[in-house]
Amino acid sequence: MTKLSVNINKIATLRNSRGGNIPNVKKAALDVQLFGADGVTIHPRPDERHIKRSDVYDIKSVIQTEFNIEGYPSPEFLTLVKSVKPQQVTLVPDPPEALTSNAGWDTIKNLGFLQDIIGDLKENGIRTSIFIGTDAEMIEKASETNTDRVELYTEPYATNFSLDKEKAIAPFIEAANLANKLGLKINAGHDLNLENLKFFNENIPFLKEVSIGHALIAEALYIGLEKTISLYKQQLVKEK
Repeated sequence: MTKLSVNINKIATLRNSRGGNIPNVKKAALDVQLFGADGVTIHPRPDERHIKRSDVYDIKSVIQTEFNIEGYPSPEFLTLVKSVKPQQVTLVPDPPEALTSNAGWDTIKNLGFLQDIIGDLKENGIRTSIFIGTDAEMIEKASETNTDRVELYTEPYATNFSLDKEKAIAPFIEAANLANKLGLKINAGHDLNLENLKFFNENIPFLKEVSIGHALIAEALYIGLEKTISLYKQQLVKEK
């Protein structure tokens, strides 16, 4: 069964819109684990528009499953994650002002940079994953960074799913097969939801983990967090 890591950024966004501590982000981290999630994902940004620096430490104190911290590897971010030591750090290429992650790493241009960062994180006992598209050359170079995993950027799949799901999934199947051949474990995330997740999970070989936030939290507003996590977990049972 593919693991589900729940991104709770949007809960922090809602809290910050009003000030105070409602909804409580630390409690949300506890709850998603209690309700069956295999991990908690956050993406702290320098402007603290959702997850705050203090949240990172609060959440770490209640992690019973897996803690995945996403972010651009700035000096400040690296200092933070090395002090917290989550089980996994997912490196994304988007600058601090980006609304959301919208592309994978250019691993050719950034090869040396990523090698240095990943080497540093590994020395601190932290598993690494890098956000990447389906381009074969980028995946090949990703293996040279010494990362443990790659997280396939799935927005193109989600965008094209309703138009032609077989065509939408094809480049991701190829990318997953190549990554596995190169010794990389595979995560995925971005715009996966209850409509497109099952097909993706059943067709992507070697998929270890998906990280889902926006769609899952939005669904939870209507049907509740516990039921929503249960529905997402059902989509991640491998039937093939």
